[in-house]
Amino acid sequence: MTPTNWLSNGLTQESSWVQTVDPRARLLAAVAAAVVFACLQGGTALGGALGGMVVLGLSARMRPAAVFARLLPFNILVLVLAALLPLSVPGDSVYQWGAWAWSRPGLELAGQIALKGNAILLALLLLVGTMELATLGHALDHLGVPSKLAQLLIFTVRYLEVVHREYDRLRTSMKVRAFQPVLNMHTLRTYGTLVGMLLVRAWDRSERVLAAMQCRGFTGKFWLLDHFRYRWTDALFGAGWLVGLAALIALELWG
Repeated sequence: MTPTNWLSNGLTQESSWVQTVDPRARLLAAVAAAVVFACLQGGTALGGALGGMVVLGLSARMRPAAVFARLLPFNILVLVLAALLPLSVPGDSVYQWGAWAWSRPGLELAGQIALKGNAILLALLLLVGTMELATLGHALDHLGVPSKLAQLLIFTVRYLEVVHREYDRLRTSMKVRAFQPVLNMHTLRTYGTLVGMLLVRAWDRSERVLAAMQCRGFTGKFWLLDHFRYRWTDALFGAGWLVGLAALIALELWG
């Protein structure tokens, strides 16, 4: 996996319809979907949101295995919440074991979090996760996002994999020296040194990257060689997306 395609690696097959939509429209649609999904409360509306994202993902030929791998960490957290929330939320109990009682409102709240989170993540994976990193930065610049903020996001995503490889090298060097972590001060000092070395090496690499960019004429702005152009299909996508969100809001208000 190369850093340039870290966002979109393996999510969709070739010739997916989502790749033909203007990246700016996809970013705006993702933000709108995240806001609307986060505000939904009713089970019908949340189920419709999640179902709609699943249908759109399948129509966009997203790879189920790759999507599941990205959703798995969140759903593990949801399982933990489903086990703990009903213990702390008051209400009618659905199951009791000794002094512990799992309440119905707690289970409903955990289910609501699961539906919201999966719907939002699927929308982001479909619309943003299928973009190349350079395309994402390009779209942010076109949408008027402050240049420094866009560059910070781009460089963060670009060098996450680099920092992770550096961490792997440091961990390997510790294993070669027969380091075995246990709960004592030596282990804590070793891990503190590991974090410190990782920060120092990341800082050193950032200085070298900045020097290399300045040697190539970088003055704090990425100049765009190509510019996006809206087409009638992008307007059709935006209109359809707004209609879908409006239908979910109607389900929430009158469902």
